Amino acid sequence: MKITIINGQNHKGSTRMIARELAEKVGGEISEFFLPRDFDEPCLGCYSCFKADMTHCPHYEKLRAITEAMDASDLIILDSPVYVFHASGQMMSLLDHYGTRWMVHRPEKSMFRKQGVCISTAAGGGMAATNRDMADSLEFWGLAKVYRLGFGVQATRPEEIPPRIQRKIHRATDRLAKRIRRNSGRLGVTLRGRFWFAMTRLMHRLAKQPAEPDYSYWEARGWHGSARPWKQA
Repeated sequence: MKITIINGQNHKGSTRMIARELAEKVGGEISEFFLPRDFDEPCLGCYSCFKADMTHCPHYEKLRAITEAMDASDLIILDSPVYVFHASGQMMSLLDHYGTRWMVHRPEKSMFRKQGVCISTAAGGGMAATNRDMADSLEFWGLAKVYRLGFGVQATRPEEIPPRIQRKIHRATDRLAKRIRRNSGRLGVTLRGRFWFAMTRLMHRLAKQPAEPDYSYWEARGWHGSARPWKQA
């Protein structure tokens, strides 16, 4: 299994420790990126990707390594410590660059065979909101399965995590690694993704003026007809 980990911070703290532990338990070839070290550009709002495609993004070349790693992966793990009850700014800045891949625009078909995990930690709370920040993108990209892990670690460094919480983390990663291996290779889409696929398809059919280039992208793949990206051709 090919795994891509994208850490929403540069340091190797508690959040990264859990992501790495999970990836190693799943097993396979791991590619790992740290933000902002490996990508530090904010979206400029230039609409080049929406008017044409991602190759026209001013940051396309800088983004290429992460994009290619995700596209080649079976499992995508996004992690972020809680920053003011949300994901880190660098994680959100990265995800902003993939807006055209959302279900309502031009989803990448390969995403429908992948699984994803969102991982967050905090000394106290905010994990649910942080995981939701990241899960929004994974679900709207069309991933077949999206899991969430959030832990209040009561520490600022991995070695300071209380033993009872460490045991909780190890049990959770054990269980999730088994689920991921069991679901490997299965095509699908989350219920949320399926709903927005149907809504977008309906909007395309009812629109008096087709929204381009989205409409032609869907038409070329047969999605306005009976074809579905989560089904084998």
